[in-house]
Amino acid sequence: MSQESNPSAATGGAQVLDGKATAAAVRSDVAAGVEALVSGGGRQPGLTVVLVGDDPASQVYVRSKDRAATEAGFRVETVRMPADSAQADVEATVRRLNDEDAVDGILVQLPLPRGLDSDAVTELIDPAKDVDGLTKDNIARLVLGQDGLVPCTPAGCIEICDRHGISLAGKDVVVIGRSHLVGKPFAQLALARNATVTVCHSRTRDLEAHCRAADVVVAAVGVTELVKGSWIKEGAVVLDVGINRGEDGKLRGDVDFEGARERASAITPVPGGVGPMTIAMLLANTLETSRRRQGRG
Repeated sequence: MSQESNPSAATGGAQVLDGKATAAAVRSDVAAGVEALVSGGGRQPGLTVVLVGDDPASQVYVRSKDRAATEAGFRVETVRMPADSAQADVEATVRRLNDEDAVDGILVQLPLPRGLDSDAVTELIDPAKDVDGLTKDNIARLVLGQDGLVPCTPAGCIEICDRHGISLAGKDVVVIGRSHLVGKPFAQLALARNATVTVCHSRTRDLEAHCRAADVVVAAVGVTELVKGSWIKEGAVVLDVGINRGEDGKLRGDVDFEGARERASAITPVPGGVGPMTIAMLLANTLETSRRRQGRG
């Protein structure tokens, strides 16, 4: 029996899709791609992160990105700007990076401090260097089914499915959440894989009924254990994108993991599921942009 027809590898419960191991495999592939690019006469890929302010979570995340990119063989730079930076100064930084040939990927760490227009800053990024996939150009390419750069978290969800033999073709997929970071782009990616997609949100009536009918449930709303285990159809695949910290300090997802794993065929845990894939796909996007910009893609 193929892994696609029966993705469960655990007796008496769902296969737990290990995002850490999957992300490590992606990073290994990226590192090999960087080595091949450089050994073939190409230039070392360059990633620059713009970090405005001193938000603790952003600081931790940027350090993780820097470390992963360095390990993959990238040239890595973090441009640190004070929290009281003017809009014009942040925009000028992005324009400067657009013009630097050694910079293949530009990532403006969000959220920006209060008073700064994140959308305006993001839209200034050269679409060819938009490794977060958030510019209107790349969003349009995603909707139109054209080659472009895809937001990292939904791309990571697709990568987890691909590397575990889980096909979306012909499946009824329910996406809970309509953010431009996860919900909407994942819906477009699933449509491109020939899934039938329903996007649910805060105004959806009878969310439980939608989940019960789904072959694949993608939860990305940031509400702790919103999706109950009893809502999951037998044999469904569950991708939990939520990361919520409880009063006890522990991280939990948007899905009741223990309840859902008794019914699902495959499920991502929190932590250790989709989360690690975000940085891995950022590296994959940066390598792709570098190859294209050097005429080696």
